Amino acid sequence: MKTIYLNKENLSGWQKRASSNVMALGYFDGLHRGHCKVIETARSIAEEKGLPLTVMSFFPHPKTVLSNGKEQVHYLMPLSEKEERLRKLGVDTFLIVEFDKEFAGLLPEQFVGKYLIDLEVVHAVAGFDFSYGSKGAGNMDRLKSDSAGRVETTKVAKVTYRNEKIGSTCIREKLFCGNVEELPHLLGQAYEVKCQWNGTCLETDPDYLLPAPGRYAVTLKNEWGSAFAELSVMEQAGGLSLSCGNLLKDFVEGPLTVTWHNRIVENAAVNV
Repeated sequence: MKTIYLNKENLSGWQKRASSNVMALGYFDGLHRGHCKVIETARSIAEEKGLPLTVMSFFPHPKTVLSNGKEQVHYLMPLSEKEERLRKLGVDTFLIVEFDKEFAGLLPEQFVGKYLIDLEVVHAVAGFDFSYGSKGAGNMDRLKSDSAGRVETTKVAKVTYRNEKIGSTCIREKLFCGNVEELPHLLGQAYEVKCQWNGTCLETDPDYLLPAPGRYAVTLKNEWGSAFAELSVMEQAGGLSLSCGNLLKDFVEGPLTVTWHNRIVENAAVNV
């Protein structure tokens, strides 16, 4: 899979190199079941047409830009993890568009012209609530007309769990409440966070969202094996951190994946 960081400076260059493709559009934070439905739908269309599959995402989060930094979004995974997951989903090209005020101000027709038609998109797939263009005026019901009929469209219906829309906001709320046991129903798998074990503490990437303070049943996994354990999420001055006591003394230092199963104790001050 090729990953391309797209911005206004290099856009024309990539437009000149573009060839016909099917594109899935969305922010795709967390790659939950709804996101996967969009990408799987796009992949099926791409295979039917004999064309490569492109995924277009945006960074930083639009809410952060549009609020002038006042609203900070808690990401569910870093871009590197999103890239790895998309590769496994069979994506050929991952486009990461720089989201800034200028991009946000594009008219819907301008977005479609510059970022779809000029990038040779023949079929665009997105969720029912995907919007584009200034003030989110564009949507999947008008995308075909915004392209003057040059781009076919497929709108993917809402995916739900217990009558609630599966979305990144819903997943964040579950994490803020410590309800990690519900996440497999939303993500299609247990929630995972990648860390670095340095022999003393677990260091997490800041673009992973840790669950609410408390003690959790987890699985720790590295390239040499895995073990069931209990970890505590602690609230400190700089934010949340993981406390593992002497649990990892036998683990080889290096990358480590934490798979979250359920919360055992809600008290953040629990000693381990």
